[in-house]
Amino acid sequence: MERPSGDVLDPKAPRDPRTGQDPSAPPHDLRGDCGNCFGLCCVALPFAASADFAVDKAAGKPCGNLRDDFRCGIHARLRDEGFTGCTVYDCFGAGQKVSQVTFGGRDWRSGGREHARLMFDVFPVVRHLHELLWYLTEALTLPAARPAHAEARRVLDETERLTRRTAEELAELDVAAHRQRVNEVLLKVSELMRAGAGRAKDRRGADLMGARLKGADLRKASLRGACLIAADLTGADLRGADLIGADLRDTDLTDADLTGAFFLTQPQINAARGSAGTRLPASVTRPGHWTP
Repeated sequence: MERPSGDVLDPKAPRDPRTGQDPSAPPHDLRGDCGNCFGLCCVALPFAASADFAVDKAAGKPCGNLRDDFRCGIHARLRDEGFTGCTVYDCFGAGQKVSQVTFGGRDWRSGGREHARLMFDVFPVVRHLHELLWYLTEALTLPAARPAHAEARRVLDETERLTRRTAEELAELDVAAHRQRVNEVLLKVSELMRAGAGRAKDRRGADLMGARLKGADLRKASLRGACLIAADLTGADLRGADLIGADLRDTDLTDADLTGAFFLTQPQINAARGSAGTRLPASVTRPGHWTP
């Protein structure tokens, strides 16, 4: 997976005196750490030959580019070799959690077929849970959402406990049911953050594929689950927008302002197109492949 590059955190933002980090940014254990993972995304997940992947690969089959040390043999050339899909993926730290915590550092090659199968089944479950942790962690940094913080903290703690269950328990977990409970809290956070936005700004689940939204006023808009594939958002104002689950593949964010946009993830940004003029929230970093 290609690492995002370019620190776009606001230099004037308050910093944690212990870490020097912007407290609004999610913790580092919710970002993929390939050095402490056994290449799980390169093995457990399937992909099909397309614009995103150069070849077909079945779930549970190692990618042909995976080396014996669990590193990618073409990491620096993924886009050139036709593996753009790898560069926009992030496991939210699930890879290292499953590798080092759930399975105690025992890799899928040395544990036998059943051990490997269980590890591959557990990985996407923990990935879903870590994505929820990302949203909940961010929710607790949003001052306007303070009335929902106690409930957000409760479900965050519950979600974290779930990630530390045994492999067998995780494989049987009803992720959809837990996601629904978390989503109820995230909706409350969104309503608090977008107070006063009005009905016109509710574009939840909207089909905006290829839409011409150049310079659009989308401040405090709800774009939850909206399809924005290849949409033109050049110079659009997305300040304070809820972008949870929005499909930003090939979306043009050139010179767009996403300051204060929330529930935005690194994979979403990595899948979009942008420029040096694109303003991003502190929770994500500017992708290295964006136009300088």
